[in-house]
Amino acid sequence: QEQGSYVGEVVKPMDKKKVLVKVHPEGKFVVDIDKNIDIANVTPNSRVALRNDSYTLHKILPNKVDPLVSLMMVEKVPDSTYEMVGGLDKQIKEIKEVIELPVKHPELFEALGIAQPKGVLLYGPPGTGKTLLARAVAHHTDCTFIRVSGSELVQKFIGEGSRMVRELFVMAREHAPSIIFMDEIDSIGSSRIDAGSGGDSEVQRTMLELLNQLDGFEATKNIKVIMATN
Repeated sequence: QEQGSYVGEVVKPMDKKKVLVKVHPEGKFVVDIDKNIDIANVTPNSRVALRNDSYTLHKILPNKVDPLVSLMMVEKVPDSTYEMVGGLDKQIKEIKEVIELPVKHPELFEALGIAQPKGVLLYGPPGTGKTLLARAVAHHTDCTFIRVSGSELVQKFIGEGSRMVRELFVMAREHAPSIIFMDEIDSIGSSRIDAGSGGDSEVQRTMLELLNQLDGFEATKNIKVIMATN
């Protein structure tokens, strides 16, 4: 953020010279674009700097990601392989079809006119190879591996969990193709109840944000989600 600039979030480009921007807490505005900015780089949800006198969009800012979320990303590709996973031949075959095939050969799904699977849920007692299998998929697809525990998304402040989920997917898009491995998903994936307030409603809010990211309007072709629970 430059001195004397407002920070906004792009809602959508209107035409070659106008952009609809959301500025918190003022609201949404249609603003002009500086002549040095390429409209092709102005995409929805990107952070931008606006001049405080004219609200002209004059700079595209890097996405803001919480340091806690950044630490979830494994810097190097895991060295685990399918050969290290024993007794799960059927599961390996299925996860290859759901995760590996869409990443390596998306043209097959386009030719058939079918949507790519977005992810898979692994279940079983601790020690049966769920995490190892997820790491092996990331290795064989050369995907960025992002590991997060469901309990890390349960925060004491209202809205913090859902914000972390949004930033998790922002980071996954920036480093696509990527695999998000969500362990202990049962900590936020409990059955929905009519809780008016308290921790249960906050957990539900986090889960709803996760569902929104998975099923929302934004394309997640290069992001695959593997969830695990016991």
